[in-house]
Amino acid sequence: MSAYVVVHATVKSPEKMAEYSAAAGPTLAAFGGKLVSRGASETLAGNQPHGVMVVLEFPDRASAKAWYASDAYQAAIPTRLEAMDSIFVLGGE
Repeated sequence: MSAYVVVHATVKSPEKMAEYSAAAGPTLAAFGGKLVSRGASETLAGNQPHGVMVVLEFPDRASAKAWYASDAYQAAIPTRLEAMDSIFVLGGE
């Protein structure tokens, strides 16, 4: 069964966001990951302060965790921190 990383974000710098996306996007394939959805989000219930949501799909939780911990993705995190405030949530499987 698939696992999903859902990212809720507020963009701080569009320029850094483009740089982060260019660096982070290619890291997904090595772990069987793919971008499922990206765009504005709407909170239907509760309090969620971020206005952008990204959904990434992986074959399983282990693959998602390996992607996040990988050297390639970890190298993109400093740029991510400049690009956006975010939370990453792992679910599924």
